Amino acid sequence: MTQNPSLFTPMPLGPLTLANRIVMAPMTRCRATSDHIPTPLMATYYHQRASAGLIITEGTAPSPNGVGYARIPGIYNQHQVAGWQTVTSAVHQQGGKIFLQIMHTGRVSHPLNMPEGSRILAPSPVAMTGTMWTDQQAMQPYPVPAAMTEEDIEQAIQSYIDGASRAIEAGFDGVELHAANGYLIDQFLNTASNQRTDAWGGSIEHRIRFAVTVAQQVSARIGATRVGMRISPYGVFNDMKPDHDMDALYRALSVKLSDLGLAYIHVVDHSAMGAPSVPEDVKHIIRNHFKGAYILSGGYETLDRAQADLASGKGHLVAFGRPFISNPDLVDRLQNGAALTSPNPETFYTPGEAGYTDYPATNK
Repeated sequence: MTQNPSLFTPMPLGPLTLANRIVMAPMTRCRATSDHIPTPLMATYYHQRASAGLIITEGTAPSPNGVGYARIPGIYNQHQVAGWQTVTSAVHQQGGKIFLQIMHTGRVSHPLNMPEGSRILAPSPVAMTGTMWTDQQAMQPYPVPAAMTEEDIEQAIQSYIDGASRAIEAGFDGVELHAANGYLIDQFLNTASNQRTDAWGGSIEHRIRFAVTVAQQVSARIGATRVGMRISPYGVFNDMKPDHDMDALYRALSVKLSDLGLAYIHVVDHSAMGAPSVPEDVKHIIRNHFKGAYILSGGYETLDRAQADLASGKGHLVAFGRPFISNPDLVDRLQNGAALTSPNPETFYTPGEAGYTDYPATNK
């Protein structure tokens, strides 16, 4: 890959050529319908931000069991495929590239947020602490999830495969498997949520088995060069806890994903938001053992920091999160040195246009 590239240098990613190395990070915005169908308003939102080299969508449920939050989108029926087709068409009309982030939330859920007949499942019956928002009854405590049976695990894996197939049908350029931030894949990786003693828990090999199986089977269905994975080593979001095997676990996972030929690995460091930082040692382990593209993520808000980290070889692409919320033309603003607008956190997850599609672009 290009040595000391500019943030604005085009980059190949599998069969794609990205216009620049700026990634729009996946961010939950809760603007889908109550039936988890993408809306025309969402198409407008992503269309406005299509100058990013790559857009990664908000987390999207691959099955009714994977729906954790109110008004997040799904990819498990044809109504959702049709809704997403308006989004991908809008982005592609602007020359953009877009991946769907597939997010099964596992135990991070509440029945009031889920379709009728769905179940809250996790590797082990360990409830999360705290509460979560429901539109019907405001904040509610997390229930104890049901421990997944072998059949449940097989069905969950199949939901990722089917979700990826539907994503391609909906016009996406690829998918990102969400294995970070305490959601289902991460729940298998982490001993705080995985207390199994069978072939899906215990040893490093067994704990990474779910992540590797999902990646392998999704790759077999849509092609590995259209698949990425997001991970969060040492993350503590959603009750995750580091353990003494963490470096070795992410080394083993990185090797397996690299051998599969995945397009990229997307490494989350939420220290800018108050979480513990990801040790540089583990970042180097992942960077050295994964042969595909490495997406840097975590608190990027300035051109200087992003460019410096690219130039030093820390990664190949840089994901910007919250700056994209309030700056639909973020790429132009960074390139031209224009001031950035600050987002309003009170409208991050509320329905409607306010704080979503009403942030203006700068005058050209």
